[in-house]
Parts: sequence; C-alpha cells; structure tokens
Amino acid sequence: MVARLVVAAPASGSGKTTVATGLMAAFTAAGLAVSPHKVGPDYIDPGYHALATGRPGRNLDAYMCGTELIAPLFSHGARGCELAVVEGVMGLYDGAAGAGELASTAQVAKLLRAPVVLVVDASSQSRSVAALVHGFASWDPEVRLGGVILNKVATDRHEALLREALEESGVPVLGVLRRAPSVATPSRHLGLVPVAERRGEAVDAVAAQAEQVRAGCDLEALLALARSAPPLPGHPWEPGTALGSPAVRARDRRPLVAVAGGAAFTFSYAEHTELLAAAGAEVVTFDPLHDEELPAGTAGLVVGGGFPEVYAPELSANSRLRKAVAELARSGAPVAAECAGLLYLARSLDGRPMCGVLDADARMSERLTLGYRDAVAVSDSVLAQAGTRMRGHEFHRTVTEPGAGANPAWGLRQPEPRVEGFVRGGVHASYVHTHWAGAPGAARRFAERCAAWDAAV
Repeated sequence: MVARLVVAAPASGSGKTTVATGLMAAFTAAGLAVSPHKVGPDYIDPGYHALATGRPGRNLDAYMCGTELIAPLFSHGARGCELAVVEGVMGLYDGAAGAGELASTAQVAKLLRAPVVLVVDASSQSRSVAALVHGFASWDPEVRLGGVILNKVATDRHEALLREALEESGVPVLGVLRRAPSVATPSRHLGLVPVAERRGEAVDAVAAQAEQVRAGCDLEALLALARSAPPLPGHPWEPGTALGSPAVRARDRRPLVAVAGGAAFTFSYAEHTELLAAAGAEVVTFDPLHDEELPAGTAGLVVGGGFPEVYAPELSANSRLRKAVAELARSGAPVAAECAGLLYLARSLDGRPMCGVLDADARMSERLTLGYRDAVAVSDSVLAQAGTRMRGHEFHRTVTEPGAGANPAWGLRQPEPRVEGFVRGGVHASYVHTHWAGAPGAARRFAERCAAWDAAV
C-alpha cells in the first residue's frame, strides 16, 4: 500500500511541475520515502523529480506501455516508499490525439485509483475559478478531485476572493501559492533545461519550490488525501518476468552495453537499463562530451535522446570517441540510437562533423515535430523483426537529410504515412522514442545480438 497523489491542471503552464516537484522535495525533507512519477513521455521533468527525492523519476505512459502496465509499473517504481507523487501531463483530460482519454492524466489517475489535486493558475480570475473547478470535478465522476492548489495568486485580497468562490464548489483549497521568480526553471526549444545541464541552479530551484510549497500548502491535508487511496490490485512489474527468461545464459559471458549519458544525452527510461540487465547484459554509462574511448569490452551501444544540437561543438571536437563509435558500428556490433542518438551517428550536425555512421546530415529546424506514433518495423534490425509493431513518440526540432535510409527503421501512419530512420548492419537509428517496458522483446533481442557479437569477436 503506497499513499499517492496525482498533480494535474486545467492546461499546460499552470504550474504542475513546480507544485509536484515542490511536494516531492518537501515530503522528502520531512523524512518520507517519496516515489516520483510523470504521466506521458516527458524525459525532462523526471530529472527534477529525481533531484527532489533521490530516486529515479519514472514515466507512466498508457499509450506506449498499455493501460494494463500502468499500475504494475507504478508499483515497481514505488516499492519501498511511503508516498508517491504523480505529475500529470497537459490538461487533466488531454490524451493522445484522436484517442479519447487514452494516455491522459485522468485515465492514469483512474488506473491508479489515486486522488487528484488540481493546480489552477489563478492570476487572471476570481469568482470564475469556481466554475472552472466545478467543471473539472464533474466532467468524469470516476476521477476523484480531492482538492485544488491556487497558483500565482497576487494578494491577500485576491486569495480571499478565490477562497470565497471555491466554498460553493465543494472542492477544498489545499494550497495557495504567490508568484515567486526564484522557483522558475528556464526553458528553451524543447521545454525545460535538463538538470544535468544546470545542476547547481537546479538544486537551488528545487529547494525554493519545496519552501514555497511548505509555506503555501497544507501538507498534512495533502498527505491525508494521499493516504485515502485504496490498495492497488495486482503485482509490481518485474523486468525478469517481462522478459520471460534471461536472453544470455548464466554460464555465458555477459555482454557489455555502453549507454550514452552526460549533459548531451539525458533522455532515458529507467526500465530500459533494468531490462537490459535482466536480459543478461552488463550496462555501463559513458559521457560522449568527455570520454575519449568507449568502455573497454563494449559489445553494444545505446545512444538515446537529449540535446546534441546544444553541444555540437564539444561532441564534434571529441574526435577520438567519434572514431571509436564509427569503428564499433562498422564492425557490426549492435547500436540502438533514438533521436539525439540519430543526430550523433549522422555525418554532420549543423555543419559540424559527427560520427559518420549514417549517410545523412542533420540540422536544426524551426518546426517542432511532436506526437505519438504507431510504428511498424520495415527492416529486420537489432531491435525488431520486420513487421513488428511498436508504439513510440517523436519530439524534436531537427531534421535529417535524407529522412530515411535504403533500409528504413519504421513505417509510420501519423501524422501522414511515411518511412523513417535507418537500419544498416547492426545499427538501428530513428527519431522515434520507444518504451521497452511496453515492448520487452526489443531489449531481449538487443541483448541477444550483443552476446552473439561478443562471442564472435
């Protein structure tokens, strides 16, 4: 039994991240073991959640992982904790485009049987806040709206007007937060700046968020609300159970899988490395900004998402590592690259030399590509057999020319039919982010290919 709250809002920009992170940090400072979670595919907010709690921030994505895995993945992440705080995505009832409530915060709250706290930007309203809260509370009777936190409240008089109005709604006010520049987190072309790029400032911002929440919220009432959540049925997700059995036999040597990290490659799901380890691989992280060699004995390479466009000069200047990556790829070793990884493997990024594994050049674009994707594997690869269907997500402001190789990685239906990505030898490179908890066969297949390559060299 884990006490739990879902922090939601009527719309993006209301202050969900500030409140959720502040609650996580405040309860952690009070001595509780707090499990942090984020609805949807966001990679950046969980970094701030991890900073606030000292535990990995975990995503709950009903589109990529399936509704049946939401409660088990939650229980896996929250094991050993007393409280879980789940930050929602977009507006409370906003889900995958054209798919109703699928992947919405409301759906996840219902799957977790968790009460919802609504964060409302009250900066430009007074009595109308009651109508807004009433509408959100009554829209879906299966969603339990347990309270509201008013954000960006201007004055004591403003607060009094808001509280008076909300008395008629029947939804209790559990917090009132004034405008506070010290809690702000800088943004750029894909949202917040990740923790790894501003750790000192991020620590200060999280501390300020915790103090703001302590001063403005009724923590006792919020904890009581969280503890009112009923027990969740079923068992926690287990990577070994999801795989069925290890991909690498116990008597065989464990292949070493190098995973890119550091400030340029911050987008990852904790379950990926857990699945690789359960499949029998040894997982080692390296930093392409600073490490000049791959980890000794590397038998497979995973380069996930991040911001290589911000660090293109530094990545390009590390020519020794670029050469090592290119040599590993040419040897046929398994290489899985998503989004930022695709850019790093390209011939160039904004005119600067990259690894040259792919016959493609990448550049920044003014257009944001964003959304869930239904994907089918076009070519056999280290991640999937041709014809395998997976769900993923795109999130980038770059383009590659060409956008697909002679052997594309995926065929996509949204937003229009197209092929995308590159499969070449042991390399699978694509803009599409996937969540392997929803497709554990990808982790198994990758570990098997790494073991086979390792045994052959």
